[in-house]
Amino acid sequence: MKKALFFLLLLTTLGFDTQSEATFDVGEWFKFRIHYGFVNAGYATLEVKEASVNNEKVFHLVGKGYTTGFSRFFFKVDDLYESYINKETFVPYQFVRKIDEGGYTKNQEGFFNTNLNKVVVKDYKHRTEKVFVIPKNTQDILSAFYYLRNSPNINKIKPGESVAIDMFFDDETTKFKLKFIGRDDIKTKFGTIATMIFRPLVQSGRVFKEQESVTVWISDDDNKIPLRIQASLAVGSIKADLDAFKGLKNPFKVKQ
Repeated sequence: MKKALFFLLLLTTLGFDTQSEATFDVGEWFKFRIHYGFVNAGYATLEVKEASVNNEKVFHLVGKGYTTGFSRFFFKVDDLYESYINKETFVPYQFVRKIDEGGYTKNQEGFFNTNLNKVVVKDYKHRTEKVFVIPKNTQDILSAFYYLRNSPNINKIKPGESVAIDMFFDDETTKFKLKFIGRDDIKTKFGTIATMIFRPLVQSGRVFKEQESVTVWISDDDNKIPLRIQASLAVGSIKADLDAFKGLKNPFKVKQ
């Protein structure tokens, strides 16, 4: 469960240029049901709000993940991720990460300086402040998802092609890579949906069985919303399905 929200936020972080008008807007909200094997382990949500940073109106992105029922009794998870991004360029100004995963906690806040290509990370748990040099256009873990959804080139990608984006996470910048598998229709609680399928390239070993253990389905429409994630772990498997949504800017296309 503690990896589930991480999957939801990374699932579509492809490195493309973005268009000027957002494909989402304030009020958009998703809820995902997460299963570990046959167990309903918990939920994750993604929401778009509005806020002000230095007197500028920005998108305030909020991601939450939490366990429920017996899963919460055995392994409590309460994760909060936030990102504040420019409404036109979608570059991040600030991120927040507050997590509690079975007693493992973090409480961090990061501030991006896009002119100097640096990020200042304040760790409130350890009372430290560090400065990191980052590549231009680096995204945080949450802003990356919304950055991709505004790409005018995503529909041009061909099966077998891999793309990447610079992402800052856990005090370091990594080149997160994804491979496009193809298109397919999948059955959901909302009906049959046309999807694009991606596989993030992950590190095999302690957590994942293989480098391509994670598969992601996103809607093949103007919304590009996550519909399903499946991952084969070193022990067991995890699955997340879109359970509810509201506030979409574009029509949600259902085949039947």
